[in-house]
Amino acid sequence: MVLKLYGAPLPIGTTLAVLMTLVEKQIPFEMVTVDLQNDAHKAPEYLAVQPFGQVPAIDDDGFIIYESRAICRYLAEKYAHQGTPLIPTELQAKARFEQAASIEFANFQPFAWALYVEGIRKARKGLQKDQAAWDVAEQQLSAKLDIYEAILGSQQFLAGDEFTLADLFHVSFGDLLAPAGCDLLTSKGPNVARWWNAIRSRASYTRFQGAVEISNIEAY
Repeated sequence: MVLKLYGAPLPIGTTLAVLMTLVEKQIPFEMVTVDLQNDAHKAPEYLAVQPFGQVPAIDDDGFIIYESRAICRYLAEKYAHQGTPLIPTELQAKARFEQAASIEFANFQPFAWALYVEGIRKARKGLQKDQAAWDVAEQQLSAKLDIYEAILGSQQFLAGDEFTLADLFHVSFGDLLAPAGCDLLTSKGPNVARWWNAIRSRASYTRFQGAVEISNIEAY
């Protein structure tokens, strides 16, 4: 039975992170789109898969798991011997990977999420942007990316010189920053810009970008 990915109709956000992982690991899959705008994620049949009514989720021959980071880790470890190695196995390299993954979760995602909410999600719901909240989140993310700039001055990626899930996880909300109106990933400094361009240049990323336009994201 081919793996099923339940995800957003557009390859963006956390759905994109899982799609990239599937491609990096060369895993065949069937895409099952969940129509969020028409509340398909709240239907009883979908809640049986993802009880919180969110995307993405996967069904791997009857094994169901949700939350994008958990899905990506599961896929990277199950298919460790094919495709791109996304989680190091050597002890110290793995420790650096776990450190980098924690950096993304604690020092990037909260501020990128806040900017997405103010720049895209509120507009989608017909709500007014809170400029003060935007400014605070942008300042906080800018300060965090100053540290990224320093780290990436001595290594290619966040966990070292090899691409890992710690880098890939950034696409979930990093990819929504520019459509939201924040250019920090390209303007903060040369090291951050180089790193972000390296992520977005991967075949696992470019494969899906023809399906996404800014106008669609803003209406999503």
